[in-house]
This record gives sequence, C-alpha cells and structure tokens, in this order.
Amino acid sequence: MAITKTKGDLGEALIMADILRRGYRVALPVGEDWSYDIIVVRDQRFERVQCKYTESKNGVISVRCRSCNNWSIKKYSSKEIDWIACYDHTSDKCYYIPSVLLGDGRTEIKLRLSPTKNNQQKKVLHARDFLSF
Repeated sequence: MAITKTKGDLGEALIMADILRRGYRVALPVGEDWSYDIIVVRDQRFERVQCKYTESKNGVISVRCRSCNNWSIKKYSSKEIDWIACYDHTSDKCYYIPSVLLGDGRTEIKLRLSPTKNNQQKKVLHARDFLSF
C-alpha cells in the first residue's frame, strides 16, 4: 500500500475516534466516488466531512482543500462538504475547518500553531480556534 494512502487511512481513523469521543456518531459512505470520507450525525443532522492527514512544519498546519488523481484536481466547496477535518501528526490533534472558509474552491488553508514572526494578526487563522466543531 502506498505511504500516502496509509497516512490518509490513519488520519481518517484518528478523526473518527476523536468524533466518537466527543459523543457523536459516524457513518461511512460506500465506494470511492464521494466528495467526503465520513458522515457525522450531530444534533440529529447529517454532516459531510472530508478527512485529511498532515504534518505541520514551522508552526503552520497546511491543510489541502483538494484531491488529485491522474486526470484532474478537485477543489472542495461548501456545496459538497460541511467540514474538512485534519489530523496533524506533529501536534497529534484533530482540527475542524467549516466549509464556509473554502469560498469558491481554495486549494489550501493554513492554520497557525505559533505566532507569525512579524506578529501579523489580520487574516491569520489560529489552529486553537479549530479544535472543536
């Protein structure tokens, strides 16, 4: 099995465990042609969640908001998913990004674990704000 597939499976499993620990239910769509990996039942609503695995570097979690295959790149949007859940191996935590932040199809969202070197605050997304959903 490819290392990227193994990491993706690990991220998905750890995100599901985190969601279950929070007291929500998880369902799995059947097949590979879905825009989301899991379905979370929260407050009697079904929410579509795309799972990602990453390893933060230099205090930044880089979350890919797209999937790639040999033929195309697909950007996620709020029409297809409700959340991007990201497991960061470096911090060993799960982060939950609402799909409204995707706009018309961002390719990446960066979450800060540590302050910027120039103390910029505007348009900075702090990882601590995405620990729950």
